[in-house]
Amino acid sequence: MRKSLPMLALLLIVVAAAPAVAMKTIDEHQDLTGPFADGPAVTAACLDCHEDAAHDFMKTSHWTWQPMQNVLGKGQVPLGKKNAVNNFCIAVDSNWPRCTSCHAGYGWTDGGFDFTDATKVDCLVCHDQTGKYRKFPTGAGHPVYTPTEWEGKIWEPVDLASIARAVGAPTRVNCGACHFSGGGGNNVKHGDMELALLRPTRELDVHMGTDGGNFSCQECHTTESHDIRGNAMFASPGGTNHLECTSCHEEDVHAKRILNWHGKSIACQTCHIPEFARSAPTKMWWDWSTAGQDKKTAPDEHGMPVFDKKKGDFKWGKDVVPSYAWYDGVSGQYLLGDAMNPDQVTRLNWPSGSRVDPRSKIFPFKVMLAVQPYDVGRRIIAVPKLFGKTGYWNTFDWNDAISQGMASVGQQYSGEYGFAATEAWWKLNHMVAPKEQALKCAHCHGEDGRMNWAALGYAGDPNSMRGISRFELSEAYEK
Repeated sequence: MRKSLPMLALLLIVVAAAPAVAMKTIDEHQDLTGPFADGPAVTAACLDCHEDAAHDFMKTSHWTWQPMQNVLGKGQVPLGKKNAVNNFCIAVDSNWPRCTSCHAGYGWTDGGFDFTDATKVDCLVCHDQTGKYRKFPTGAGHPVYTPTEWEGKIWEPVDLASIARAVGAPTRVNCGACHFSGGGGNNVKHGDMELALLRPTRELDVHMGTDGGNFSCQECHTTESHDIRGNAMFASPGGTNHLECTSCHEEDVHAKRILNWHGKSIACQTCHIPEFARSAPTKMWWDWSTAGQDKKTAPDEHGMPVFDKKKGDFKWGKDVVPSYAWYDGVSGQYLLGDAMNPDQVTRLNWPSGSRVDPRSKIFPFKVMLAVQPYDVGRRIIAVPKLFGKTGYWNTFDWNDAISQGMASVGQQYSGEYGFAATEAWWKLNHMVAPKEQALKCAHCHGEDGRMNWAALGYAGDPNSMRGISRFELSEAYEK
């Protein structure tokens, strides 16, 4: 059952919580006649009425990309997209114009970006209602202002004034412009966030389905003073801004007692997201060590590329069964400069928790595997400069690219590099299937069950250990 309030009470709460300067209606924005030379000029006009909103936004992780986080065993540290190490394109530093094309700001081209300048906030990327506003892929957050070529296509400038006059509350299109294409393409990174969620069916996502709940993103990701609730586990281990199903649903939501009993130690997502990448494939493995080679390969069975000279070899997955782990809301995190063993898989992040911890529940995850560069002399993960004239994607010189990248993050480089295996854990929250498709007992228990009981801290299937037969389990399920 979904938690609810009487409509009048809900309206009173909404009105009471409204900001002092609310978003104007489209009609009230007709005074934004322009013309505007660039994005910051639009923002300057927005600030005439919404200065407080801009400064509220500048306190959020969407702007800083570096919130304070409680990292397992390391206490409070500033950690986010700005300085985290991942196993996709590895790091933001030294690759700013490319990586920061999704930043909700303008002009983050180097390490000297001024995060205190409100005119650099990009209001349009979240509030455009025309669907015409697009940031240029290598523009450090800017759209194009003159016709510009990108990968064989010409990007034409848009009328910023007409877009500014048509702003409104964010839609899935606004959120998805960045979040659906993380990692460099549709559904590459998360596995449960992609273009199909713009107009999904109930079968794909029961909440967002146009024939289901038809939720907007902020139906769950509620917002106060531009601070959006909900953190991605990778960039936000130990964050206090967690969002779970019980934010909307009651704890004991099932009619069957055994399901409510399971809910004490199993997250809703575990049963209700039986597979991920159920529409578009997602990247599951990336081998940087083969980059730079000249070879021709055919697409895989999903029609996805398995090699790129700039990036190396890939493996993709579709309708993937998640990996499962105990999670207590805190994560471990590899921090730049941490020692690693190249003979073992380096975990760049991982969920904390155990079956004896009452705060922990079993959650589903996408586990991203990769082979990426490391500093042989110092035995730490390396940060290469990939983008730009002197970056690896132009020179194919790993040594020089790593030298530049490490200097940009204030790390010494021994001068010798190698490649080592890494893994990263991505918590699954979207593409919630209808209840008819939720996991049943046999999906987890029995000889063909999907759970790795040993990895979860059990000596074997806990039902088998208790001597519970499949027949008895089925009977209990029916009660």
